[in-house]
Amino acid sequence: MAPLKVGDSFPDGVKFEWAPITDSDPTACGLPQEYDASKNFKGKKVVLFSVPGAFTPGCQARHLPPYIQKIEEFKKKGVDIVAVIASNDAWVMNAWGKVNGIKGDDILFLSDTKTFFSKEHGWAAGMGDRNGRWAMVFDDGKVIYAENEKSPGEVNVSGAEAVLAKL
Repeated sequence: MAPLKVGDSFPDGVKFEWAPITDSDPTACGLPQEYDASKNFKGKKVVLFSVPGAFTPGCQARHLPPYIQKIEEFKKKGVDIVAVIASNDAWVMNAWGKVNGIKGDDILFLSDTKTFFSKEHGWAAGMGDRNGRWAMVFDDGKVIYAENEKSPGEVNVSGAEAVLAKL
């Protein structure tokens, strides 16, 4: 399936796995749950960005931190949900959020292992089962921004600054 583009609708049936962050201990985690993105994103402005993997050098050093640092700017621009996806399981994504100081649902750390959104509607990285590095913005179910990095090592069009500039 081709990646979503500006003007497309968010598809039905998109589900991720997640383990909500309820404490700060990265060695403890609840049971993964299904996160119905098609239902939970409905009627909201959502920033969804994808990374090749939690704790990987580019993702940990250059991609995730600006989103954390600028979360209030996203909220001021009317963003209801900021979510990151990777092919890692829900426990790894939960620990990644905790290690980076996330509390609650400021940023959702979702596992793209249920409906394989990145492969079906985004961009795969071309590195086996890993997701690509990209960002999309949905406003009331419509894609208003969709950009893929030319190289998985780059953080340009999928970074927080680039996305904020388009909101």
